Amino acid sequence: MPEPTETPSLPALIGDTLKRQVFAVQDYSLMALQGLVNVFTPPQYWGDTIDQMNLIGVNSLPIVAIASLFIGGVLVLQTASQFQRFGETALTGDAVSIALVRELGPAITALLVAGRNASGIASELGSMVVTEQVDAMRALGTDPLRKLVTPRIIAMVTMLPLLVAVADFVGLVGGFIVAFFTLRLGAVQFWTRAVDALEFGDLVQGLTKPLVFAFIIATIGCYQGLRVKGGTQGVGRATTSAVVISSVLVLVADFFLAKLLLYMFRK
Repeated sequence: MPEPTETPSLPALIGDTLKRQVFAVQDYSLMALQGLVNVFTPPQYWGDTIDQMNLIGVNSLPIVAIASLFIGGVLVLQTASQFQRFGETALTGDAVSIALVRELGPAITALLVAGRNASGIASELGSMVVTEQVDAMRALGTDPLRKLVTPRIIAMVTMLPLLVAVADFVGLVGGFIVAFFTLRLGAVQFWTRAVDALEFGDLVQGLTKPLVFAFIIATIGCYQGLRVKGGTQGVGRATTSAVVISSVLVLVADFFLAKLLLYMFRK
């Protein structure tokens, strides 16, 4: 007669969960570090890198531009009443410019790219794992990290700052359009104030954050895709996890980067 299985206690369940999370962080860190090291060592798969640049950068451009256009317009709509109340409508360009370059441009663009590309990376690599294409690469002597992960890291780190620059400009255009029709601000007045409001530290913040966000999005998408288990259902779970985890980590990293960069340039 088979013996009844013993139900694990609550502390044991919590301990097992914590151990799995620690091992997951360790595996992710090793994969991300190896993918970063491969950037500086041969061989390089530049053809794959260019393909990923097209998928990540060019194909993401329409959604980033449309979202940024309306974000800039919303910024003006939300601040217009306060500027009119105090008779300082000329400050509209300053507010939109600083908000977009420092914070909204990098953060919103990173979230949009994470939603579109982290899921795509996870599903693509997960499908390759399920169909044993990754095992075939290893059998043929090809390093899957160098072939699959490194080109995506290079492409993401290269294209996300460019997408953020486009988002900042398009957001300013959207803000100017709304300011012109609601506050009757002229083009010279708006754009002069918007450009003059920016300092060197603002530009550094706007260009440093996308580099970190891009690394997070690419590595999380690759990690979730390469650890897929359970067939097609596992691919779906990996896709969802890639978007959620990368988005949350982007927001967490944004907080600490903002704190650090503000401290560096406000001494």
